[in-house]
Parts: sequence; C-alpha cells; structure tokens
Amino acid sequence: MNNINFQDIKEAFLKSKKYWLIYLLLITIMGLSTISKRNFTDPSFEILIFVIVAIFGILSITFYFSNNNKNELHKVAFVIIIIFGITAALIVPICDVSDEWEHLTRAEITSQGVLIPHWTGDEVGIDRMYNESNEGKYSSLLNPNVGFETIQSLTFFTQNREKTVFDIDGDTDKIDHTKFVDGSAFEQNPFFGYLPQAIGIFIAKLLDLNVIWILWLGRIGNLICYATLISLAVRKTPVLKMPLLAVACIPITIYQAASVSIDSMIIGLGILAIAYFIYMIKADEKSIELKDVAVFTVICLLLGLCKLTYLAFIFMLLIVPRNNFAFEKALPVSLGSISIVAIIGILWSRYSTPTLMHSWRSKLNWVSSSDQLSYLVHNPMFAWKFITQIFTTDLAWMIYGVFNFFSAGSKYHYANTYYLITGMLLLFLLVILVLYPENNRFSKKTRLGSLLVLLIVYVGTCFVQLLTWSSVGYLQLGINTRYFVPLIALIPIIAAFKYFDWDKSRFDNYSIVFILAFMAALILAFTTKYY
Repeated sequence: MNNINFQDIKEAFLKSKKYWLIYLLLITIMGLSTISKRNFTDPSFEILIFVIVAIFGILSITFYFSNNNKNELHKVAFVIIIIFGITAALIVPICDVSDEWEHLTRAEITSQGVLIPHWTGDEVGIDRMYNESNEGKYSSLLNPNVGFETIQSLTFFTQNREKTVFDIDGDTDKIDHTKFVDGSAFEQNPFFGYLPQAIGIFIAKLLDLNVIWILWLGRIGNLICYATLISLAVRKTPVLKMPLLAVACIPITIYQAASVSIDSMIIGLGILAIAYFIYMIKADEKSIELKDVAVFTVICLLLGLCKLTYLAFIFMLLIVPRNNFAFEKALPVSLGSISIVAIIGILWSRYSTPTLMHSWRSKLNWVSSSDQLSYLVHNPMFAWKFITQIFTTDLAWMIYGVFNFFSAGSKYHYANTYYLITGMLLLFLLVILVLYPENNRFSKKTRLGSLLVLLIVYVGTCFVQLLTWSSVGYLQLGINTRYFVPLIALIPIIAAFKYFDWDKSRFDNYSIVFILAFMAALILAFTTKYY
C-alpha cells in the first residue's frame, strides 16, 4: 500500500465531508431511539461513547476514501471491524453473549494447551452431568464434582453475567490459577474454533493481568481472527465485495465476533467459503487449479466441523462450470472432495453428539433424537407443522434478529426492542443484497444451486435442533439468527436483480456509511441499556 501523507488524509477528509455528516446524522437518530429515562440521570458515559463512535466513523470514512478502489476494500474491512469490534468487546457486559461463559471455559482450557477437554467423569464411571429422572422437563439429579478442569477465576464470570465492570469490584483481582472443575465446556466443538480466544487468554495469564482481561483479550483475539477471515473473503471475491462486507458487519454478527463464541468462526469461514465460491464461478476458463479445489474443500470442512450442517457448502463445487477447471477430471475431483468432507463429517458427528451429555444439556429430560424421529414418523402433521413453522414464525424471528441481542442469563435481556434501527437495517440489507448495481449476474444454474444449498443448511439446522434441543412432540427449536448469517451472503447470488441504474461507486460510498452507522448503533444500544 502506498504511504499516505498528511495532505492525502486531508484531501480524503474533505472529499468525504458529505458522507461523514450523513453518518453523524444517522448515529444521532439511531442513538436517540435507544435512550430511556435512566440515561438522563447521568449521561456523561453515553456522551463519551457517542463522541468515540463519531470519531471512529469519521476516521473510517476518511480511510475508506483514501483507499477507494475495489483492490483496497479488504483493508477497510479489517480496520472497521477491528476498531468497532474492540469497542463492542469492552462495552458488552460480562458473558452477555449466548453461552459465552461456556465458550470462555473451553477457550481457557485450550489456552492450557489442552485441545480435547477431558471429562473427569470417565475416572469414576459417570457419562453425563445430569442423571435422567422422571421429575419433569428438567432433571435436578446433578452429578457433582465431574466436568472439565479449568481455573478458579472463571467463577468470577459465571457469577457476574450481564454486569459491567462499573457494577462489580472483583474485575481488578489477579487471575486465580487454582484448579476448578466446570461442568460444561463445549467438548463437542473442534479445538481450532477456540485458538484465537485461547491466545488472548494465554497473554492475559502470561502478563499476570487482572481477571477481566481473560474475557477482554479472549474477545479481542476472536475478533482479530474474524476480521482476518472477512478481509480475506473481501479480497478473494471478484464481485459483490460490498454486499459481503455488509453481511459481515451486521450488528448481530459484530456482537458475536466481539465475544469468545465459536459462532464468529462459523460466520467468518462461511463468508470466506462463499467468496471462494464466487471466485470459482467468475474465474476464466481453464484457470481453476487443483489447489483451489483443495483450499475450498478445507474451508468447507473446517466450517462444517464447527457446525455440521454447513458441510453442505461443499456441494457448491458441483455448481462451478466444468469449463472453469484447468484439469479434465473436474467432476470426479469434486465428488472426491464431497466424499472426503462427508466421511470426516460423519466420523466427527459420531464423536461429538455423545459429548452433549457431558454438559448442562443432559438435564433436558424430554429431549431424545430417537423418540423425536419416532414421533415424526407416526405423526405426519407434526412434520408439516415443523416445515410450516420454520418458514413462517421462525423465519420472521430470524429476520428480526439482525438487531436483537440476548444471552441465556435473564429473561429481562429481551426487554429492549429497537424497531427503528431494525427497520432501517432490514431496508438497507434488502437494497444492498437484492438491488446492488453489479453488472456481473449469475446463471440460472448458479442461482438454483445456491438456493438449494441455502435450503439444505437452513432446514437441516432446524431439523438438528428439533432432534437435539426440542422436547419430544414439541417445536421449541431454539434457533437464532447467528446460525444463518452465512446464508444471508448467498442472497445476492440467488436473488439480485438490477432494477435501477445506480452508479456503483456512489452506491458503495453510501453503503459504507450505513455499514458503519449500524455498527455504531450496536455500541450505542449497549451503552444506553447497561451504563
């Protein structure tokens, strides 16, 4: 990248004046829509955060205009995700993200160099955290003192969920390395999904920082990995760079990326897989080498090991035109890749599924995959209700979830609804995903194939939830928007049409403003809610 002197920065700042003024107007409107009476008692912190995101936005827009060509957007992607993401990592309350405390436990265990957590119940012949009982929907027969060996300091986070550092005192305590057994540690997830978080936690322990830095550096490590994956995706795809960036920066996505959850790895790898798919679709004839297929296969495999239903992304190889491959046996190679991914996925599921009982999930008395399947077979209307629900009420909830933040800690976390921001965000996504002024259009085969992959992943994920989460005969699937963010990135391939003759350069300029404004709205919403 060429060195940018002060004069270049000044010119970019002045050139982008209209756009950062629009940004300031947007965050003012959206920020005001999140406030309540309590924010008027002492608004100093809220004002401070507003000023910070305002400055960050202006700097980001200036940086974008100083790198305003399609070959530089990946740098902009990395920078904006990092600066807004780190702010979110520090603002979002302790273990606020869904199951973040359990992800933190797994990340801490990984930071010890333990790639596969050891279930201590094996030594005493115990294979589940809760014993089965007939007491009701949930079992209370806990097997004490079995679980996974971590450190005592993690109890600080479980005891202070959804609190900020201003609400507690123990955040300044030093890290307590005393051994402690935690009952749940996401044993079913692959270790590589926690390496970035583990590196951050290892640094916190190495430098003997205060206990809160276990969470903060774990979140920041995860965020850097996510920003890198998205930067690679934006760089790799030859078209639809801005729509992919918009999906990557949806507030619910940044919320996950700025946590220690493995979901950010799923989203990042998913978007990277789609970028690589677009690259292969748009490649010149006879230009795709065997190494390209190998890279795509590895990405899909890593993605699928994090969330099994995403193994279906490997089927996108069959959509790539055969003429694009530089070798003759493209179909056998593609089928070979699919077979490898399928076999490894099946073997992984045989390992990971039983480990669900090594966690709090074993308390779900009425959950049984075999009984649920039997109920489906003997009650066809139940199957119809399942299909109907996932394409009506559940789908509507997924759409609403683009600006809906929650954890499993408290029902009160659901109290805040942000209708104005959600409406604006959905309208923006509709425009940039469906009406993006890209001259490159995809063939009918590509569109239909991508739609089929989307449906396989969506329905498959819902079906897995039906078998592993919902009680027998019930349809509480527990699905969330974060599960399906990569599928949103398929929409421009499937449904994009050029309805308006918009100037692409100006469209991108306005798009980056809205992308930044919605990330700022995420931070403002948490500031006004918790501070």
